[in-house]
Amino acid sequence: MTLNSLHIFLVLISGIFCQYDYGPADDYGYDPFGPSSAVCAPECNCPLSYPTAMYCDNLKLKTIPIVPSGIKYLYLRNNMIEGIEENTFDNVTDLQWLILDHNHLENSKIKGRVFSKLKHLKKLHINYNNLTEAVGPLPKTLDDLQLSHNKITKVNPSALEGLANLTVIHLQNNQLKADSISGAFKGLNSLLYLDLSFNRLTKLPTGLPHSLLMLYFDNNQISNIPDEYFQGFKTLQYLRLSHNKLTDSGIPGNVFNITSLVELDLSFNQLKSIPTVSENLENFYLQVNKINNISYLNIVKTTEFLLGTDTFSEKITVQSSH
Repeated sequence: MTLNSLHIFLVLISGIFCQYDYGPADDYGYDPFGPSSAVCAPECNCPLSYPTAMYCDNLKLKTIPIVPSGIKYLYLRNNMIEGIEENTFDNVTDLQWLILDHNHLENSKIKGRVFSKLKHLKKLHINYNNLTEAVGPLPKTLDDLQLSHNKITKVNPSALEGLANLTVIHLQNNQLKADSISGAFKGLNSLLYLDLSFNRLTKLPTGLPHSLLMLYFDNNQISNIPDEYFQGFKTLQYLRLSHNKLTDSGIPGNVFNITSLVELDLSFNQLKSIPTVSENLENFYLQVNKINNISYLNIVKTTEFLLGTDTFSEKITVQSSH
């Protein structure tokens, strides 16, 4: 085996934090200004240069205004909306983006099949609301579902059933347990991104699609990884398990030896030794564990490589052959 410039980043010092942006990115592409189109709800703004978008942000709305036909992108962020009537979007069945972040929406006040009737919907964002379960049913066109920062305790499999185009799911900052989501993602064969960080997971859920590229479990209470849990994840590149309760005894020998993996975050756990990983790994975060010795044998199974016995912060670049 030959290793050419294997770059392994081992950061093992307390007080250095891996900071991620868990909030939904405000990347909807336009900040409205100037005169509004005539085809627009009077309290909202439909920019002349972007007439298919209707912005109704920061208006203290309690209900969704009448949406004119022809609107494809609807923004209702930072309001006080608690519910959605079943006929709310009857005029705009070609709606593609529906952004409802920072409202007071509750499941019991979202009526009927209000979302599934939107046969062209691609993005549905209901971050920062009062949901207690995942909304559904949803249209088969959906590719981006964001339900972070709610009070969700379960995801019924029927809510996500048949969503063959879904590539992104944000469920971070909820109250999910493994048993309440096991099997919920079955059949989502296009799913690339799943964020389950900041929940109440004590174990890993079953039935995740093997298509995943990015999988985030950080800030939970996970103490062990089932043997061969990641077997079959042929394209997984980014895996985060920081801020959990992982110990050496809870990690089977080769569970993280995933050929496709380029970034692995195991920081802020209770590890005493370094798990075996693939030689393809580029970024390996281990800070704030209980690791005293670094054995290069654990990293790539070639030459034993020891570096210090105390906690430290170091970037290690290894050039070795066997």
